[in-house]
Amino acid sequence: MSIVLNGAMPKKRYKEWNPDQQLLVPPSLRDWLPEDHPVYFLLDILEELDVSAIEAKYHRKDPRGTRPYAPKMMVGLLLYGYSVGVRSSRKLEKATYEDIPFRVLTADSHPDHTRIAEFRRKNLEELEELFLQVFQICQRMGLVELGNVALDGTKVQASASKHKAMSYERMLQEEKRLKEEIQEMLDEAEATDREEDDRFGRENRGDELPEELGRRRDRLEKIQEAKADLEKEAKQGRAEEVQAKADRAETRARVHESKKERSRSSALAEKWGKQAERLREEAAGQPGADPPEARTPEGMPAHRPKTETDGTPKPSAQRNFTDPESRIMEKGGEFLQGYNCQLVVDEANQIIVAQGLVNNAPDNGNFGPMVEKAVDNAGDGPEAVLADSGYWSEDASTQAEELGPEAYIATGRPPDNCRGKKEPACSGDPPQEASAQEVMSHKLRTREGLDRYARRKAVVEPAIGQIKETGGFRRFHLRGLEKARREWALVCTGHNLRKLYRAFQAGDCPGGMLGSAASG
Repeated sequence: MSIVLNGAMPKKRYKEWNPDQQLLVPPSLRDWLPEDHPVYFLLDILEELDVSAIEAKYHRKDPRGTRPYAPKMMVGLLLYGYSVGVRSSRKLEKATYEDIPFRVLTADSHPDHTRIAEFRRKNLEELEELFLQVFQICQRMGLVELGNVALDGTKVQASASKHKAMSYERMLQEEKRLKEEIQEMLDEAEATDREEDDRFGRENRGDELPEELGRRRDRLEKIQEAKADLEKEAKQGRAEEVQAKADRAETRARVHESKKERSRSSALAEKWGKQAERLREEAAGQPGADPPEARTPEGMPAHRPKTETDGTPKPSAQRNFTDPESRIMEKGGEFLQGYNCQLVVDEANQIIVAQGLVNNAPDNGNFGPMVEKAVDNAGDGPEAVLADSGYWSEDASTQAEELGPEAYIATGRPPDNCRGKKEPACSGDPPQEASAQEVMSHKLRTREGLDRYARRKAVVEPAIGQIKETGGFRRFHLRGLEKARREWALVCTGHNLRKLYRAFQAGDCPGGMLGSAASG
């Protein structure tokens, strides 16, 4: 029942709101968010992480001067940013002012974006190692079962445009054209100088050379530098190819049953060995930056430009001026300037067991190194590794046998027509004379092979989709193969942290939590 005073209805009263009201007691950051918010969980996880390698760098410095931000706070800021899709140092700085979870995480500190970028740049190696620590926490919580794991790769845009790449053929054309134009401008300037000397006298100063001449010289220098780097890398790559041929011939010379073939192989091994040595010497004597290692730290093959037999780059070989180690790759019918990101995912909770990065578009050659890294990280081998046909090679099959897991690698088009049938397409053992490819194809068409391989997409592709769609990771911020590889490790660490939090909140962690993280 409403009470009417003096014939008028009373005004509606609102809850107190005064933006200028000062707090009478210091606020508690724990009151700013719900108790089960992910940022509090991350704060507990931070207590589990060992960042002593980063702290040691600070202890080696002069203790005087500006006090740095706590390393664990900076690590937490980056990990939380990568787990929620905020990776730019400027956006991270802005979030510490405008986003409550970031403000809680930093305890109302606001590191400048230059500090954030510098911390990430100087500690990339140590930040990469956090992937293994977070993965091991996932293991302790019982989220990793190592039954089926799936291996796949996804192409991600580099911090560079494909329009900043130039082929070797185009470099030669541009180098020639710019040299001719520069010479024409110099001849014209010299002619103008002679005319002005005759008109005004040699002691009087004429106009400066045109600015366009300087711009063309700068462009010529950049093209010549990229051309020299490409030529040196191509020469080194050709030396590696020839050396591999020599090594194979040397093996045949030792083990082949035919004496004639052993003699022939020995001669070829000596010939190709000398050729490889000559190419290496030529590469060492050429101007240009030293080529990157032939393999990544995981052992996956790095990109080498296609070459002629003498080590000269093929006309189509390309190099990017912004990020020379990135490569043009095909993705979904389109081309991007990027890197090939590799990951091994466990079926139970889609935890990433191992990650790596290459600048080779094909996945061939990545199977063994990635499975080996997964076994090392987990301390044990999974039951089965599932991979598409891009990973198939006879070496991959052999590597799986040596490492322990059962390999299910498509050797061509997957046997989709056999899925769901009550009777397997193949039974029994393959013929004794069957090749490695035929043996693998037979295994994929058995009942177990069909059932296991049918899980491949459901295991690995959701993880890729969550990284790209939920996490918004579609472009690297850092340039160069080594830095991009470590940024990819941070991205995968963020993915595992999201999975870890969700499983913990849902009560799906049979292993519980160790240490201080148990209080989360």
